[in-house]
Amino acid sequence: MTTASKWFKSWFNTPYYHLLYNKRDYKEARFFMSNVVSYLKLKQGDSILDLACGKGRHAIFLNSLGFNVTGIDLSENSIYEANKFKNDTLHFRVHDMRDPFINKYDAIFNLFTSFGYFEDDNEDIKVLKNIKNGLKPNGIAVIDYLNVTKSIAHLVPHEIEKRGTIDFKISRFVKDGFINKTIHFNDGDKNFTFTEHVKCLDANKFNRYLNEVGLKLIDCFGDYDLNPFNKNTSDRLILVIK
Repeated sequence: MTTASKWFKSWFNTPYYHLLYNKRDYKEARFFMSNVVSYLKLKQGDSILDLACGKGRHAIFLNSLGFNVTGIDLSENSIYEANKFKNDTLHFRVHDMRDPFINKYDAIFNLFTSFGYFEDDNEDIKVLKNIKNGLKPNGIAVIDYLNVTKSIAHLVPHEIEKRGTIDFKISRFVKDGFINKTIHFNDGDKNFTFTEHVKCLDANKFNRYLNEVGLKLIDCFGDYDLNPFNKNTSDRLILVIK
């Protein structure tokens, strides 16, 4: 694996990552999760895995609805923060999504474009195999991904996001099948550069992945209201699979 393909190991584990994205919408996350669990007809006490959970904003809300939730993430920093909210039915641990899961679940959620990080397609397929093997009989999974067609069409090449005393200078471009983001900033007398790379996965390529591992696409939505997916106008690509 090249240095560029390991970007998530360093960037996600820095306080700057959480600073840049500190305006993430918790209300939107709760709205989406309420819609999803209603659509899936999940019952209180069902077990849910929040795969690549970050600091746990989705997992914490799901637990408040009465579900037994486990959140896993590669970032020790994120899991440290998430663990401040753990209880008897809410657990967090550091775990690489490419490694098999310990338990089986009624539902597995992979949210907010927490997929498609790897240069090698086989790595993505390995994650899907783990999802398949991690589902109980009749279990179901949801992958919430960006709609790459619309994202590329409306890509903002350059912008500056100000957080406190730090100006994050962001550049975006498409190269080698990835939507790439380069983030430059100064903190005091130190200069930093981080990158993000998300694979250009459309519905067709996702379907090829799913077929390869023996998963089936049940439904496809284009936003957190669970409206039908439209390649040109939808903000999200939300896949329901089993």
